[in-house]
Amino acid sequence: MRLYLINPCNPLVSMVKVKESRWNKYRVWKPLGLLVLAGLTPPEWDITVVDENLGVPDYTAMPRPDLVGITAFTSQAGRAYRVAAEFRTSGVPVVMGGIHATMRPAEASERVDAVVTGEAESIWVQVLEDAMLGALKRVYTGTRMEMDRVPLARHDLLPTGYRFGSIQTTRGCPLNCSFCSVTTFNGRAYRRRPIENVVQELKLIREKYVLIVDDNFIGTRKDHIARTKDLLRAIIQANLGKKWIAQVTINMADDEELLRLAAKAGCSGVFIGFESPNAEGLVEVHKEFNIRKDRDFQTSVRRIQRHGIIVVGSFIMGLDVDEPGIGRQIADTANRCGLDILNALFLTPLPGTRLWDKMESEHRIAADTFPEDWKYYTLTLPVARYNHLSWADIIREMESCNRRFYSLSRILRRVWRNFWRRREPLITLVGNLSFRNNFGLDRKLYRELNLSRSQPLPHFIPAKPVLPALSTVEGPALSTVEGPALSTVEGPALSTVEGPALSTVEGPAPRSPAVQGEVGSALSMLVLNFAEVSKRAHPKEQESKLSASNKKMSF
Repeated sequence: MRLYLINPCNPLVSMVKVKESRWNKYRVWKPLGLLVLAGLTPPEWDITVVDENLGVPDYTAMPRPDLVGITAFTSQAGRAYRVAAEFRTSGVPVVMGGIHATMRPAEASERVDAVVTGEAESIWVQVLEDAMLGALKRVYTGTRMEMDRVPLARHDLLPTGYRFGSIQTTRGCPLNCSFCSVTTFNGRAYRRRPIENVVQELKLIREKYVLIVDDNFIGTRKDHIARTKDLLRAIIQANLGKKWIAQVTINMADDEELLRLAAKAGCSGVFIGFESPNAEGLVEVHKEFNIRKDRDFQTSVRRIQRHGIIVVGSFIMGLDVDEPGIGRQIADTANRCGLDILNALFLTPLPGTRLWDKMESEHRIAADTFPEDWKYYTLTLPVARYNHLSWADIIREMESCNRRFYSLSRILRRVWRNFWRRREPLITLVGNLSFRNNFGLDRKLYRELNLSRSQPLPHFIPAKPVLPALSTVEGPALSTVEGPALSTVEGPALSTVEGPALSTVEGPAPRSPAVQGEVGSALSMLVLNFAEVSKRAHPKEQESKLSASNKKMSF
């Protein structure tokens, strides 16, 4: 029996020409869920895993399979349906799962032979048995698995074409953000994989650089943190020589032992969802966790960076409290916090979230011709009607944000700061210039698309933001910085990346704000930088004193 497991691309944004550019291989990561399900598949099945992010094959030239399994994030759904139609036309049954099929089972059922909802490990063997008998059911309902029953992923099935591997150590997120579907799909319970299994699978990953796909790698409670420390100690003891990046919450900064262990275990960067520059925005998205105990974000970021760990911060634009000027506010907040990289995204209502329910009931979903419009749900395009911002307005705000944070003078200051503190200056340089190049490509895409359905496209007028002089930066003269000229540094455009689903028929998308793959954009950039720039030593540096004004919620 021949089985194809397919991760579809999004033709609008996916990097499908990996062979044409050495940079493209840094923009995709292995579709981990497909490899997990392959680990559960009985030996009588001959498995082929197809990741269309590496290139779209000619399926008609391939051997005819007996069964096709397709996964999809929301932004991949349209392509998934087209692939399914191609195989069904030739009489091949198609099973579809993943987060989009789970949230829109009726839509998916009209276009495939069987739909698997939820986490599929508990039902996958039954699906295969029914397929062999020619008796597939219309819907299979997966249940949430105990993590010790999750098999090792079949990393050997995709041995080449990737610069970095991926692994999952936990499922579920204790937080319950209104824009995120993780809690709907995986629940709020923080389920932890046995440490020995994690270390064993890390040994199977050939790539030196690894993306930990957990929605929240460290957790939020003391017992979560204690388990994370034990895992880090085991990784250190195994001496695997891996470099990795992960999604975490800001409370990582509260534990010096955790930070020391993470750095020693190979942590090179973390992605943190700040979501909003003001308290009202955090309350709106139900992420008050970020402002507990009168947290000072600048201090927290600096504590993490002191251990040589790059910090990528993500903010959402388009909240109901956001008004004109939000772009500048986000950029200024990111600058004051000292973030190494900023990832600003549009508020996007994804199926299965409370945000979707709210916006749908208020008739505020602009891109609503489904399934065709799902391809726009990448978090890098505004697909809704926003409270205080028109479609043109919110694009201008995004322009303002990116132009202000990624101005050349800001980039130079950021790079010089990290050079002076011996914290990955070349990584910072490449990452910042890549994002700067990226928002230029976004502008072109905005011009070509008008998802407002009624509002006019904005007219872009390049403007130079007013910025502090570089002379305010402490340290030796900038002319002493070694490295390539700014104009010679190349880097990929990050918003064009769409990460694959975490599972063919199960598994969450990465934690908010990326929610369904877009966090991979910034995380991929980190791995790209780690791959291209050699690791340097990170001596401890004295934490700077902060003024009382920096400890206010306004940052």
